[in-house]
Amino acid sequence: MKHVILSLIFATAAAPAAAESYVPVKDQATFLSLIEGKELRNFLYGVRLEVFADGGIDGSAVGWDIDGNWSWQDGYFCRELSWGGDPIPYNCQLVEARGDDRLRFTVDQGAGDSASFRLQ
Repeated sequence: MKHVILSLIFATAAAPAAAESYVPVKDQATFLSLIEGKELRNFLYGVRLEVFADGGIDGSAVGWDIDGNWSWQDGYFCRELSWGGDPIPYNCQLVEARGDDRLRFTVDQGAGDSASFRLQ
């Protein structure tokens, strides 16, 4: 059951990357300015994440802890996570912003499924 929830949270939580009025985040400095001091939340799936400038990720989803690390590579947010002790494989994702309060992450460098987060 946990793996079913995992796939819902980190793979299929939103619409295709071309929809809505999201704008690609092209560089690490812009990404950091958006997330600095904020928490990423997806209320539908109970996800709360903090992404730190030093490359760390901490949070929780559906009662299980999330931790991991990230880097910015060739215009993509690349991360590796553990959720409740289960690994979530390394993946580089397209990041898009809508205003200053929403981010969308699309796996496989923008070719896969998306997950949207509110910045709070």
